[in-house]
Amino acid sequence: MHGLMMDTQLSISSFIQHAETVHRNAEIVSRKPEGGIFRYTYAEAGKRSRQAANVLKKLGVKAGDRVATLAWNTHRHFELYFAVSGSGAVLHTVNPRLFPEQIIFILNHAEDAVLFLDIQFVPLIEKIKSQLPLLKHIIVMVDKDKMPQSSLSLQCYEELLAAESDRFEWPVLDEQSASSLCYTSGTTGHPKGVMYSHRSTVVHALASVAGDALGISSSSVVLPVVPMFHVNAWGVPYAAAATGAKLVLPGAGMDGASIFELVDNEKAQLLLGVPTVWLALLQFCEKEKKKLHSVEKVVIGGSAAPMSMIREFQEKHDAFVIHAWGMTEMSPMGTLNTMNPYMASLSQEERYKLQTKQGRPIYGVKIRIVDANGNEMPHDGKTFGRLQVSGPWIAKSYYKVEDRSAWQGDWFDTGDVATIDAQGYMNIVDRAKDVIKSGGEWISSIDVENIAIGHPAVAECAVVGVPHPKWDERPLLLVVKKPGQDVTKEEMLAYLSDKIVKWWMPDEVLFVTDLPHTPTGKLLKRDLRETYKSVFSS
Repeated sequence: MHGLMMDTQLSISSFIQHAETVHRNAEIVSRKPEGGIFRYTYAEAGKRSRQAANVLKKLGVKAGDRVATLAWNTHRHFELYFAVSGSGAVLHTVNPRLFPEQIIFILNHAEDAVLFLDIQFVPLIEKIKSQLPLLKHIIVMVDKDKMPQSSLSLQCYEELLAAESDRFEWPVLDEQSASSLCYTSGTTGHPKGVMYSHRSTVVHALASVAGDALGISSSSVVLPVVPMFHVNAWGVPYAAAATGAKLVLPGAGMDGASIFELVDNEKAQLLLGVPTVWLALLQFCEKEKKKLHSVEKVVIGGSAAPMSMIREFQEKHDAFVIHAWGMTEMSPMGTLNTMNPYMASLSQEERYKLQTKQGRPIYGVKIRIVDANGNEMPHDGKTFGRLQVSGPWIAKSYYKVEDRSAWQGDWFDTGDVATIDAQGYMNIVDRAKDVIKSGGEWISSIDVENIAIGHPAVAECAVVGVPHPKWDERPLLLVVKKPGQDVTKEEMLAYLSDKIVKWWMPDEVLFVTDLPHTPTGKLLKRDLRETYKSVFSS
């Protein structure tokens, strides 16, 4: 027997339709790539999204066609989130931080014929356009008087929009149809495409706004520093439209001063981004004696949030850190470490320790840990296992890739090693490829890093396993010092001595000027292991 309910299809266009009617006067603030601050309402954003949909139709874009963007977090990019997917095409956000060879591969693999880009990325496309045989239309998202000189045949976004009607009937789409396409960062081999559906995107967004998740509402002021070219900015553009939250978009201004300016001027309450961004913001605030007065919550994902950062946000800025974890394959939200009665019952120090964990799965996501044979491991907070996930917004395969070795039935193997405790809190111990195996025991490089970063002279650090003649592998600590600060090897080891078990202690500490990162800001440990593979054998 079936229920007697309307069979309404879930679609991304419903977000902007809802926003421009129910929340029509709520504000969107955007730093433009060509300079200046732009602000308008959801009603105006909805109108321009329909105009952009008409532009796509005139360009010959059909249902299912992939439309690429190479853009920062701006109001124009926001409009395309709805114009492209809402019209039935597939929004393909491209990460400009990837290597040119990877961008060429991604654009060709997705078969993009139309590309919208910000003005900063015109030189990049000029260099690689000859290797993009399918690309027919290149639209620069700037005002007409800011259009750059170029050897390419470029079109102006604002000029195209001005020529189109704001009358557009959003089509009724099958909720299982493709809505957007994101590629993994591709640290090994080619990046892999993850094709989201309208259903998965809508369900993910609705789950994310819940009180035990991001807690976004019409009274929220949200500033996503996580890029819109990376996993759809963690779904925030959709969540903001669904709730009518004031949305503050930082454009290309990712430095501490620029972020602080927007936070302070727009009274942002909820910030979202990766640790490297928040490190720059905290350093700016410390140097300039500034406080983030309006900020209530800071969501940190992408890499582990060190306790020192959690503590600094709380004690200097009265801002609660929500540790989050997810993946491109997960749309991306999987677990969040939000305030709850259990956490509130703890002492401050116990709470900080708990906050370093990646948290509990939000409704819709199931998690488990398994051994090498796929057997489920106990949730005792101590047993390590490979982390697997399942749920309605988690990929079941990669785009145009037959290999499904990462899937075990309905479970996706994340490649992470984790523990899960009796309360449901998950803690990433390491990437499976990064965990250090020394004398038959496992050492968590992430745990050692999170403690080492707490030293006042340390700006950034990395711990990697390096081959050792006796113990198979031993940990090497690489440290980047803060400007004007100094610390010795002996001082670093003394700092760690009462905070980690003896056999986790790094056998060597080296000081470096910088550390390599992936295009999404994560430490590139593969390169570090190769560079320093002979440290203990020389």
